[in-house]
Amino acid sequence: MVPYTYLWEFTVKPDQVDEFQRHYGPNGSWVALFRKATGYVDTVLLRDSTNPLRFITIDRWESADAHRSFKHAFSHEYAELDKRCAHLTAREVSLGGFEGVAV
Repeated sequence: MVPYTYLWEFTVKPDQVDEFQRHYGPNGSWVALFRKATGYVDTVLLRDSTNPLRFITIDRWESADAHRSFKHAFSHEYAELDKRCAHLTAREVSLGGFEGVAV
């Protein structure tokens, strides 16, 4: 299996770091939503070692199709959760979707 990976970069507001980590970490709200979908693998939350307000999320799926199906089937719940978490960040950038390379 060559998984599909979706990356996001966040700059978190200084007073919201703990809550951000609760929502975006491995047992957070986003993972709970992703786990409802077929084809979800896992999520990794990374914190920049030189800028403690910068985070990267790595969401892995079995395939790009699995990710697209999730976005379609759970678009309403996704939008609601995104709205609830908007106050946590000063900046949010999609870094895009990446497919693994079989060598």
